[in-house]
Amino acid sequence: MTIRSAPETPIAHASSTGPLTAGDADRSAERLLSHLRTKIHPFTALPRPLLDGDVKAMIRVCMRWASERGTAAATADPAAFLQVAAARWARADLPIEKVLHAMHVGFGEALEVVVARSGEPSCDRLIAWTSAAVELSDLCTGAISRAYVRELKATSGDHHTAVHTLTSALLAGQASSKVARECGIPIADEYYVLAVHVAAHPDENRPGLDRHVVAGRKLRRVQSALTRQFQDRALAMLSVDGGTILLPSDVCGEPELDRAVEVVADYAAVPITAVMTRCATDAVPAAARRTHELLDTTESIGIGPGFHKFDDLALQYQLTRPGIGRRILETRIAPLDDHPELLRTLHIFFHTDMNRRRTARQLNIHPNTIDYRLRRIGQLTGFDPSRSQGLWYLRSALIARGGTASTAPSPFPDRAGQSRRSA
Repeated sequence: MTIRSAPETPIAHASSTGPLTAGDADRSAERLLSHLRTKIHPFTALPRPLLDGDVKAMIRVCMRWASERGTAAATADPAAFLQVAAARWARADLPIEKVLHAMHVGFGEALEVVVARSGEPSCDRLIAWTSAAVELSDLCTGAISRAYVRELKATSGDHHTAVHTLTSALLAGQASSKVARECGIPIADEYYVLAVHVAAHPDENRPGLDRHVVAGRKLRRVQSALTRQFQDRALAMLSVDGGTILLPSDVCGEPELDRAVEVVADYAAVPITAVMTRCATDAVPAAARRTHELLDTTESIGIGPGFHKFDDLALQYQLTRPGIGRRILETRIAPLDDHPELLRTLHIFFHTDMNRRRTARQLNIHPNTIDYRLRRIGQLTGFDPSRSQGLWYLRSALIARGGTASTAPSPFPDRAGQSRRSA
């Protein structure tokens, strides 16, 4: 904050005869501290223990550094002091931007006092003082920033471990008040359970790029977006291609959750499919299993990315479960395997919400041909497409088969307003 050749000021007792003594540094630090605590914001707002402790000690070590600057006997090390003090400030939740602002205000005030009390200092001396202040500011800013980053990483690591532990316990049905206390995270009465699929980013398959690095960055974007949306309330176990998210039901409503999935997908720059159900805490394991089964079903039958509620897809879920009903439906529609043009027509017919003309346009054929093919489908399967019951069975059969026609779209229209997001 001053240099060895500066005249005596409230900041330092520096002379041309040598560096400050410990007593000089203490007295000068006390004078500057008194000036800052009574007249200069943001120091006037700081608690007295912090001023008399870390702030005074920081002023003292900075003065010693400035007075010893350029000498072989230099011993003051502001960076070493700040490594410890700044970590303490970070743990006390003092915002780094306020810490740095206070430090820069202090430097500016110290330099101003030095100049004001020096009469008309020479240009060389002003340059020397300013150079010392800038160098010290750079040194202290770097030390504070590194300490905050290390503390943040340590805290994030501890929180990540706690989240992983509690999420694992909830998914295993072993969550307890003891686990919650050890993790420092309360257990909610109800959760939204989301089974999530995260699509690959195009860069993951781009030559010359490390796909693991690209995928890792995508995952970090997803995690960052979740934090932005829900702070620390989302309990997530995610890999680069998806996983499970548990969210306390009091955090948001279903419309907000729908929007949140869109935001996360946009932030991650990839399509995301999320299937959600809501359940009590003790039902989380079973709910997670069902939502992941339904997530697999949505992909197999061609439902696009987005937010899907379990209740809205309950029929699709049930029809794709193993059992006699599924076997009967698969058997009845099996004759269409020998007539791929009929199977594709049926898929597109349902995808266009049973609109003959739109189906004909997509297939580039006459609408009358659609009528003929539908009658033929009825003859082969025994399900008459001209009757509502026949249509219901045909659609159910396509769902039960899991949309095995590789070139066919979903057997029912996409949800309104939903489309596949491109990266």
